[in-house]
Amino acid sequence: MDTKKIEKSFLEIIKAIGENPEREGLKDTPQNVAKFFSEMFSGINKDPADEISPLPVEKSEGVVIVRDIPFYSFCEHHFLPFFGKVHIAYAPKNNVIASFGSLYRAVDVLSKRPQIQERFTQELCAAILKKINPSGVSVKVEAEHLCVTMRKPKTQGSSVVTICSEGIFKEKYNIL
Repeated sequence: MDTKKIEKSFLEIIKAIGENPEREGLKDTPQNVAKFFSEMFSGINKDPADEISPLPVEKSEGVVIVRDIPFYSFCEHHFLPFFGKVHIAYAPKNNVIASFGSLYRAVDVLSKRPQIQERFTQELCAAILKKINPSGVSVKVEAEHLCVTMRKPKTQGSSVVTICSEGIFKEKYNIL
């Protein structure tokens, strides 16, 4: 990530909106934004499947559900945050499960890039399929988008729900 280029560009944005970049409150803003962006977009060019750790177990039956994984990401259309919770369900196959912590890490890596919620949901579902090959997987993402909350129609508190289901859950969206 080219933080110097981000600093220079953000300095120009400050000027373009009619603010004084030398004003006390804005002096360090270009550097702060560059540092913030390097953290917030650290998932670019990373594969979330690389974060998922398959764990062999003696017996794997039923369904594993991990709920309420918090996340935040950035809308690629407005570069404003969207945030909420991810819920994951999968039916293990061949006595392989995923480490819970690795699912949290996969969500974190995937969320750290500009995107749309629909793709975020689909890519997380695909990463889980790729890494542990369960009989079925379903990912549900519930998020509030600041581009909707702050701009018209200003629907504060509303949420968008996206679901991706594969395998035995393909026709059963209500698993989550």
